[in-house]
This record gives sequence, structure tokens and C-alpha cells, in this order.
Amino acid sequence: MARDTLHGLRPAPRRLKAPATTSPPGAAERVGAVMARLAEADPDPKAGFDDTDPFRLLVTVLLSAQSTGPTVARIAEALFARVKDPAGMLDLGEAEITAIVRPVGLGPSKARNIVKLSAALIETFGGAVPRSSVEMRRLPGIGRKSAEVTANFAFHEPVIAVDTHVFRVSNRIPLASGATVDAVADGLALAVPERFKDGAHIWLFRHGRDTCTARKPACTCCPVSDLCTWPGQAT
Repeated sequence: MARDTLHGLRPAPRRLKAPATTSPPGAAERVGAVMARLAEADPDPKAGFDDTDPFRLLVTVLLSAQSTGPTVARIAEALFARVKDPAGMLDLGEAEITAIVRPVGLGPSKARNIVKLSAALIETFGGAVPRSSVEMRRLPGIGRKSAEVTANFAFHEPVIAVDTHVFRVSNRIPLASGATVDAVADGLALAVPERFKDGAHIWLFRHGRDTCTARKPACTCCPVSDLCTWPGQAT
């Protein structure tokens, strides 16, 4: 993999190394042990991410819904070559934004929400992105995952956003079981030790994308296979 495009944001790629086998701990201890393994293998998971522009982060994450990372990164680059802030986005206008973002899919809807959230940022927050994920969820087009990704990356809020990969990994090992994204997110918020929360989303995302995949997970080279109780685990 040449470039890691997490939600359209590009950090340096990293690899996980399998540790020595240990006896399976209890449920609470397992969560801490899994996160410790992932943290040891990838101690600086946000290396290379640009967190200096929360507005760009927020818009990029909005664009990433139902689209691939490389495409989102390319389109975000094109969009922010034209604008720098919410006021500039309003000046550019919905039609121009739609023309730029159309390749990411759902272009018209995303462009409409970009315009609306830009207006809301100016009217409610003085043009700045709020630091809290709860406040971000008040913005048009911004759901829980988008808000928590942005708040965690831009402001290091200790929240764990749950996407498809995180949902799968959390239910499989398990770390926090749940039938819905919200249930898993709430469970992870309680289960993951505080010291791991800042990097948890990236660690679990990468683990689900690269090792604990939906089809043919690489269980034999998984760094936490001895901590996993998934009955479908390959040996």
C-alpha cells in the first residue's frame, strides 16, 4: 500500500508486528491488552496527519462518506485550492462546489451540506469549527462518526469514531459488542482505557482494513489473535 488515506487524510503507512502468545485475559483486561498491542506496534498513529485546519478536516470527512480515501483526498485538494474558510465556501457557491466534488459520489447532497454547514459555522460559531463533537453534530450533514473523527483528529477529543472497520473489529474480538454503530461507540467509550482513546480509532481502523478484513481475515499473522475469541478465527 503506497499511501494510507484514512477518511481522505494521508499519514505515513505503518505495519503491525505479532507479539508472543499469552493466555487469554478476561473481557475488561482483553480490551486494554488489545489496545496496548496496537499502540506498541504503532506508537504515533497520527504521524503525518495535518490537524492545523479543522474546517478542512471537517469537510474532508464529510466528503469521505461512501467514497474511497484516494478519491476524497484528491477532491479535497482541488476544493481547498479554491477556498480556505467557510466564507470562501459560501462565495464559491453550491453549483461550483458540486462540480468539484461530484466524483466522490452524492456530490449534490454533499455540496448542499457544505454550504449549509459553512453558513452555520459563521452564524453560530463565528466561522470556527467547534472543539466538541457534540457541538459539531449540530452542523448540517455531520453525523456522529464525522463529528468524532474531526474532534479527535483536530482537537484530540478522547472519542472513538466507529466506521465499518471499527464496528467489525470491535464485535469480532470482541472489544465492545453491539448491533448498531452507536451501541459499539458507546461501548468503546466505556471499555477502552483513557490513555488509548486518542489513537484508538486509527489503530482499530487500520487493523480492520489491513488484517481483520471482512473476507479472509489474516488471523495467522494477527498481532492480537491470542486475545480474540471470534469463533471464525482461522488457524
